[in-house]
Amino acid sequence: MKEIIAIQGIKGSFHHQVAQEYFQHENDLDECMSFDELVKSLKTNQADKGVMALENSIAGSIIPNYALIDNNNLHIIGEHYLDIHMNLMVLKGQKIEAITEVHSHPIALLQCAVFFSQYPHIKLVESGDTAETARRIQEHKLLGIAAVAAPIAAKLYDLEILAAGIHTVQSNKTRFVIVKTQNKEIPKEQINKASIKFELDDTAGSLATVLNVMNNCKLNLTKIQSMPIIETPFQYSFFVDVIFDKYKHYEKAKKILVLMTTHFKVLGEYKSGKRE
Repeated sequence: MKEIIAIQGIKGSFHHQVAQEYFQHENDLDECMSFDELVKSLKTNQADKGVMALENSIAGSIIPNYALIDNNNLHIIGEHYLDIHMNLMVLKGQKIEAITEVHSHPIALLQCAVFFSQYPHIKLVESGDTAETARRIQEHKLLGIAAVAAPIAAKLYDLEILAAGIHTVQSNKTRFVIVKTQNKEIPKEQINKASIKFELDDTAGSLATVLNVMNNCKLNLTKIQSMPIIETPFQYSFFVDVIFDKYKHYEKAKKILVLMTTHFKVLGEYKSGKRE
């Protein structure tokens, strides 16, 4: 059964690539130019599920997206790790010496800084989306302008890749999460990862005690991200990812943590994605 999947960006973007790889069958896409727009698509039932980047192995956590998921009561129902390959692409038949400008998302340009330092004649121009520039180059037959985008964009918009894998750090992965407005997706037996949020009293050792409970309940903490609570200066909420072998271990920890924390919320229970 076809679903509508909301992605940030357009066809040819990394979010589009994740949607293809994760769902493994053809779905309709709702192309959103911002994550706020993506959330609105889910909340208004325009889309069934959404794909959101949450952290990058180089750039770190995408903090605003944690807040978007939490504030809009979205649920993480899955995750997907994507190897990010940055490629320089142009209209066919051009050489790099003829390129005067490269347009792409600012993070993409930043991740390719060393490569572009070899070509001081090229001006780097920030744009809102990697794939959008690739599409624009093809639509308007722009000569002398290149895009930095995923291989899928070159194929989709019939561009030539002048240089592949131009990102500075070759091991470059992004973790994407699949979100929807309801959390029921897979049976408990298949769940081995959870994303939770909690707040604590401002007492010495409170965080250490919570982490000790997780350890005693055989949970493996894979991510912890603190965020300030705007209404309460110098107080923080904690976003935590844990993996486990048995759901009952997680369920036991959850019951204890509800009592130990001032606020406890499950953001998602799902099957962990493959990092390789």
